[in-house]
Amino acid sequence: MRDKLIQISLMFATGALFLSGCSTVAPKCTAVEDNPAHHYQVGMQALEDGKVSVAQEKFERALYCDDEFSIAHSGMAIVFAEKVKAQSDTGFKSVEIERVAEELKKAKKQAERPDQNFDYYTAVVRTNTLIKPKDWLNDADDAYKDGVKLSVDERKLSYYLGTEALPYFMGVAWLEGREFQKARDSFSSVLNAKREGKWHEKADKGWKRVDRIVRAMGGITLGDVGKSIAPKEMVSRADLAALIIDELKINKLMAGRIPLASDAAKKAEFTPADMTSHPFKEEVLTLMKWKVRGMETKYDETTHAYLFKPTDPVSRGEMAFILEDVLIKLTGDDKIATAYFGQEKSPFADVKPTSAYYNAVMNMTSRSIMESELSGEFRVNSPVDGAEALLAIRMLKQKINIY
Repeated sequence: MRDKLIQISLMFATGALFLSGCSTVAPKCTAVEDNPAHHYQVGMQALEDGKVSVAQEKFERALYCDDEFSIAHSGMAIVFAEKVKAQSDTGFKSVEIERVAEELKKAKKQAERPDQNFDYYTAVVRTNTLIKPKDWLNDADDAYKDGVKLSVDERKLSYYLGTEALPYFMGVAWLEGREFQKARDSFSSVLNAKREGKWHEKADKGWKRVDRIVRAMGGITLGDVGKSIAPKEMVSRADLAALIIDELKINKLMAGRIPLASDAAKKAEFTPADMTSHPFKEEVLTLMKWKVRGMETKYDETTHAYLFKPTDPVSRGEMAFILEDVLIKLTGDDKIATAYFGQEKSPFADVKPTSAYYNAVMNMTSRSIMESELSGEFRVNSPVDGAEALLAIRMLKQKINIY
């Protein structure tokens, strides 16, 4: 009897220990910095730095530590949206789009506080902007309107730090959707916030860019090429060729101002191999025909051929050089090409008088065709964006009165 009682007692004790073990789950991540909040923070910064794979790893670790960590799901949705944007294969795109929707659904379901919902609505705006599904701009705007209604304790926004992040990303959405005035208003709302926060500098750049676009597109009738190039962050060689031809009607002008029949009738010496099926082939060949400096072909070491390199970005120095030659050809004033030779001091910190671009930069800035920075730099090596290119061509048209 005594042995039987002992056996029963042991059974009860074992059962109690088993139940106790079931009710207390040991945490998966115990190191000081091995926690969901830390991994989320690093992941979001990696996204900002363009390191998508690193961001995914950090969000995966955050969700390993806590699979109900809402804001990590929001971050993961942005990762998959970035992958959609970078993917050309339709099949892979559809898979990533499904993952975006799944992560957003989890983020919304697991959000318990206003700050977590803020991350969710911001992720909805950002993912729609990246993927651009049907009615994406309306969906982004709906998420924005829901997000601004939240009463958020900004101290709990570990990455975004301030609620002005939401109008900033909505500004980016409006810009991508070519609603330029709305984009300018969104960026302005960030700049008009009571305090200067994390998103002010980005909003300032966004406002300046969209303001240039609005100015570039105002007061003139743009062709289809101009409208498509205006929002671009980087103008390629082919883009600029098409813009010059479309906006300046340079073939007609050149033929009218250079009256020799042989010049007017001549063609480009050859068609570069990388332009044979390019949509801007004729525009490039026209500039090659008139031998516009800066629009020549380049020798390619890999193919051992002279190519146009249509996708190469155009720097501000290169555009000054190209527009200077257009100006010389249209005015017939060859003195422009050497007007600033021999100067000892440059007004620009980043363009020396000995630079190949110096004369062109001086010609463009002295005629207000291109602008320098308040810092005293011309940004000679920076890529030209669409608005800058349009404004420069607009000013060039005014200077030589070809409207």
